[in-house]
Amino acid sequence: MSEELDAILAADPQSLSYEQARDGLAEIVNRLEAGDAPLEESLRLWEKGEALARRCDDYLTAAEKRLADVSAPAEEPVSDVPF
Repeated sequence: MSEELDAILAADPQSLSYEQARDGLAEIVNRLEAGDAPLEESLRLWEKGEALARRCDDYLTAAEKRLADVSAPAEEPVSDVPF
């Protein structure tokens, strides 16, 4: 296993930036697709990959909300003048 993958596996997903979580997930997918990891390691990689995928999803959901909030039309100002 690479040092980078070891660092990702040791890290708490909540402490990672979006880019770190995404890159770690890509490393895990590459390792699993190689098909040469023992079963126990594959299971550990899968579990960490799931956690990283959730972390990425959290970031993307928050980004979508921020974009929606910024692009939402402003409400009409309330007038204090009586009819």
